[in-house]
Amino acid sequence: MAEMDELRDLFFVECDELLDSLAAGLRQMETPCHDKETVHAVFRAVHSVKGGAAAFGLSVLVTFAHRFETVLDLIRSDRAAADQQVMPVMHRCADCLADLIAAARQDSPADQPRVDALLAELDRLIGGGGSDDAVAFTPILLDFAMPEGDESGFTIRFTPHAALYRSGNDPLALLVALQKLGDMTVTLQQDALPSLEDWTAAEPALQWHITLRTAADLSEVRAVFEFVVDCCDLEIAPIVQDDDAFTPIVIDFDAVPDPVPSNAPAAAPSPTAEATASIRVNLDRVDRLMNMIGELVIKEAMLSRIIQTAGLAQDLDVTAGLDAIRQLAGEIQESVMAIRAQPLKLVFQRMHRILREAADATGKPVQLITTGEQTEVDKTMIERLMDPLTHMIRNSVDHGLEDEVTRQRRGKPLQGTITLSAAHRSGRVQIEVSDDGGGIDRPRVRQIAEDRGLILPGTQLTPSEIDQLLFLPGFSSKAEVSAISGRGVGLDVVRREIMALGGRVMITSVEGKGTTFAITLPLTLAVLEGMLVQLGDQTMVLPITSVQETLRPAVSELHRLGDSGRMISNRGDMIPIIDLGRAFAMRDTPTPLEDGVLIVVETDSQKRAALHVDGIVDQRQVVIKSIEENYGRVAGVSAATILGDGQIALIIDPEEIVLASGSDRTRSLAASA
Repeated sequence: MAEMDELRDLFFVECDELLDSLAAGLRQMETPCHDKETVHAVFRAVHSVKGGAAAFGLSVLVTFAHRFETVLDLIRSDRAAADQQVMPVMHRCADCLADLIAAARQDSPADQPRVDALLAELDRLIGGGGSDDAVAFTPILLDFAMPEGDESGFTIRFTPHAALYRSGNDPLALLVALQKLGDMTVTLQQDALPSLEDWTAAEPALQWHITLRTAADLSEVRAVFEFVVDCCDLEIAPIVQDDDAFTPIVIDFDAVPDPVPSNAPAAAPSPTAEATASIRVNLDRVDRLMNMIGELVIKEAMLSRIIQTAGLAQDLDVTAGLDAIRQLAGEIQESVMAIRAQPLKLVFQRMHRILREAADATGKPVQLITTGEQTEVDKTMIERLMDPLTHMIRNSVDHGLEDEVTRQRRGKPLQGTITLSAAHRSGRVQIEVSDDGGGIDRPRVRQIAEDRGLILPGTQLTPSEIDQLLFLPGFSSKAEVSAISGRGVGLDVVRREIMALGGRVMITSVEGKGTTFAITLPLTLAVLEGMLVQLGDQTMVLPITSVQETLRPAVSELHRLGDSGRMISNRGDMIPIIDLGRAFAMRDTPTPLEDGVLIVVETDSQKRAALHVDGIVDQRQVVIKSIEENYGRVAGVSAATILGDGQIALIIDPEEIVLASGSDRTRSLAASA
């Protein structure tokens, strides 16, 4: 039934929060500075999961959580120690608890052999410290067997306040909307009406008693009063068909003894923190709102185009009104983006489990340091980042970190360190996974690439280009498949998943010092600020976050490089010039530089280039539309958008343009599409 399903969904959402609290608390318990409250918080998290699971009849989850919290109760009562023998078991139990919750959410069977093995370990710990019955618990199963709206209906008491009328709402309109749900009888409560002498227009006195016979459920009835619930008295109760099924409870207040006065001083009232009101909103609703905002941006662009075509661009009133619409649309968009934004804390906390599993499998002692957990990204990116980051963490443990003998020989701490960090940089989110291992063995990487036919023998490659070979499909630096990072999912899949999010992955490595994977992501997948540029008869879009400056160079600043390469000296740097028209195979010969504009861009990998275009059209927000889903992969293009005149414009990917130009300055991107 609908109400039961809503409560069940809410339970699993709360479980995610409880699991985060559990994982953070267990890590804190391993530090010397943890206190009793930390252990209590861990215990409460497991206890809350158990109580909720019992309400929904999840017996396997209840049994496991009960045994888990029994050991935690021994620890918090100092009958067991949180030492190196106990804490690994606690971590494995937390991982198993998370998997049991995931299985229950999907209505799939639990891994019973694993559960039984951990229960045996918990029983071993309990056997030395106390009884499994130390924590009293009586499960309460939720029962919604009471007749619902689909069997009878509801009785409603509705008393509008003055605020309801002042806000422009009409009680009659609400009653009409309610009548659409079924058969309705409305009775005015005449005994609540004041006498004529006491009546004032400022104080409404109408009260209604409504009997509604309907097949609708409670949520549909409540939805009628959704926007007036704060300015009326409202009681909704299901009609009970069998009066004998319920025994009224009569409380004799006269029989209740007066409280015995206490000589103890009353506790001083504690200051109440200002409460933060919040509601849970289905993400689909937020997505629909974001899509409507995207359409609003397109309509604003179309309106701007119509104004220009009609010759009204010089009318100050018209342009002021258009600017106001544009500003309001931007503010609405920022507000919705803030709603969709979620901190990376959830993803980062899950990486501790991935690290523990990889460390146990490889036998390498390793710690994970996280920074920037509160950095926010679009909600849709959170789950889609799990697989790429999981592979990178496993890859760093398996491939990046040396074994203890090698680290000791190199004078490094026996325990390796992996750092996971996040920050906002230049309008994007940057996530880094760094290790203090041995770095990339570039001669070996090159040899593997040659042996597998990924590059021709003798090809001249820079260290950075050798590092990029790791992202080629089919590349693996290990002769045998590893149970940790060799699961058929290589770094090429990681790059593809990140690119699907509009992001990029870069590698930097120092031999003997370690390797860093850097992921950059857009703040949103819906809208971007773009510079509209002209290429022949095509209009294209450059992300404004990549643009550093625009210029028309003097002849003295231009330099030739070989037969077709051109450079420009800019503030002491030599920057390569890329003709976008040739890059996209729109023309065969270079265009004279004096006929266009140079746009200096900087990519996520800190590479700079001057893109030569025919002209700059405008700067505006554009709505991102996936081109790969609707057409296919296009080299040098990240997405598409719809302009104000209805034309489709491609959104340029500066990173891919510059990388392609750097590896082969004469290569056309169209040929690699």
